Amino acid sequence: MLDVEVPASSARAIDARQPIISARQVTQIYKGGSAGAVTALSNVGFDIEQGELISLVGPSGCGKSTLLRILAGLNRPTAGTVELHGRPRLEPGPETAVVFQQPILLPWRTILENVLLPIEFRELALPAYRTRAVELLASVGLDGFENRYPHELSGGMQQRAAIARALIQDPEILLMDEPFGALDAMTREQMNLDVLRIWRESRKTIIFVTHSISEAVFLSQRVFVMSPRPGRLTEILDIDLPFPRSLDVINTDAFGRYTARIRGLLQAIGDVSS
Repeated sequence: MLDVEVPASSARAIDARQPIISARQVTQIYKGGSAGAVTALSNVGFDIEQGELISLVGPSGCGKSTLLRILAGLNRPTAGTVELHGRPRLEPGPETAVVFQQPILLPWRTILENVLLPIEFRELALPAYRTRAVELLASVGLDGFENRYPHELSGGMQQRAAIARALIQDPEILLMDEPFGALDAMTREQMNLDVLRIWRESRKTIIFVTHSISEAVFLSQRVFVMSPRPGRLTEILDIDLPFPRSLDVINTDAFGRYTARIRGLLQAIGDVSS
């Protein structure tokens, strides 16, 4: 592990407390199929503190998305435990929200109606959340697009709407599964800045899955590097770059050293990302 002391000015300088998420020996085995049982994850363990921004990187098929689904309560691990605030994580709940690779917006609903969908599912009072939904859309750059339909928005705008939908219930934890992989480079950079702004303003715990080394370093306080399947946590790197971050940090020597370190780890295990 690369141990780097985080300065008091860093956003990670928070009081010691019980981890918001604890994973212990998490293993996921998928049974059946012509190939027989497949072990997606093996003995994965870590602690995440409240308010941290963590990225997961690793080869395709190493179980990053599987791990995210387990943290969300969507999957039960075959073995091991995940705890949220010290309690077993057994099912999905409003304390977590997921932003998937695709926005998954319902085409027959307006953007505002899509954002309010989790409120309808939970049968909460829509009027109480409508103002909040409009505010969230404005905060992600979609002011004035409330009554548009998904096909009228670009890919980046649709993903912004998906982020607003994930935030409507004010979750403690935001899980993001390669949400910007299909976007062009300039839009992706802006979306990364948006994530940092949302994190800075809300102080939510964010776990971000990505194939991009530079994206992981730019966003994160810590980067979790995973091995090929069966996915194991091979290294955790503290990213000692000051917050708030701008795109200029990408050109610094320190940023280059972190990306080189992660690239070397992935080369050693047979995967290299951008």
